[in-house]
Amino acid sequence: MYLIPPKKRHGPTGKKVHGLAYTSAFLLPLREVPNKSTFNHRNMSKISVIGAGNVGATCANCIAQKELASELVLLDIKEGVSEGKAMDMMQTAALLGFDTRITGVTSDYTKTAGSDVVVITSGIPRKPGMTREELIGINAGIVKSVIGSVLQYSPDAVIVMISNPMDTMTYLSVKTTGLPRTRIIGMGGLLDSSRFKYYLSAALGAAPTDVTGCVIGGHGDTTMIPLTRLATYNGVPVSTLLDSAALQQVAADTMVGGATLTKLLGTSAWYAPGAAAATLVEAIIRDEKKVMPCCVYLDGEYGQKDICIGVPVMIGRNGWEKILDYKLDDAEKAAFAKSAEAVRKTNSVLHDMKLI
Repeated sequence: MYLIPPKKRHGPTGKKVHGLAYTSAFLLPLREVPNKSTFNHRNMSKISVIGAGNVGATCANCIAQKELASELVLLDIKEGVSEGKAMDMMQTAALLGFDTRITGVTSDYTKTAGSDVVVITSGIPRKPGMTREELIGINAGIVKSVIGSVLQYSPDAVIVMISNPMDTMTYLSVKTTGLPRTRIIGMGGLLDSSRFKYYLSAALGAAPTDVTGCVIGGHGDTTMIPLTRLATYNGVPVSTLLDSAALQQVAADTMVGGATLTKLLGTSAWYAPGAAAATLVEAIIRDEKKVMPCCVYLDGEYGQKDICIGVPVMIGRNGWEKILDYKLDDAEKAAFAKSAEAVRKTNSVLHDMKLI
């Protein structure tokens, strides 16, 4: 038996052990003593986040607070940034009660060796008036270099892609690394769906956690497809609670959700993107088998091939495990095909630049 001292000397049962009073609730077999590491796998996992900007740092902070790994590495090319942010986060550990060890490094990929999951946020942020497509010239070169360095030291890692244009950066990673397509995941659909649920909950006057909704297609202002037909509020189809005009407004607001924040902030958003990435990492590390809309490489699914685009997938320890077929109606199929065409147009820049 293992004795856990009670907060009070005398419990309701009046039992005494070595002169002290213990309630029966405090007498537990050793094997029953709670051990949080058995619940969250943090004692066997290592995660690295590449890029210590706003999104990367937010993602790292969420991962640490969720205690998804025993070791978390934050890497950036600007000297002192990742070290300082890692130290700042570690100084919240005693306040927030997490044990994850966070290390900040400058361009030293050896410190990321053996990572189970690597989140890539590298690249310049989108600026006001700049489309995601316009980022490709700069960010493609950065991402190609980063992922090569990552895999040199963590060849078995699952890659979570955040860098924009995300669909194209995910495609670049699949085409240049030779990894199984299931180990490279773009997180855009998860972020877009969270924004969709935010706008739905506001229109309904409901809690966001009571709303389900999914956004598929490209991660762009004109390519994402909020599936209003499938959205529900505690099991009730939202289409029975909101009229067509309200649903169309929710979809429109969702599609420009990122641009709206960029206009307000003067740069790309970071809280929701960072949290979305951490949520995806959690599903991987904990082998949760959750269904999430993510950008993955299609090979005939949803009528598309040789493209990375957002679809619902089941997430597990080794990446995405299967693609779910949501049985799109004719209008949704047409929208998805149009979205894929736009993503392919952006991908063509990779060929023009001879990056793949």
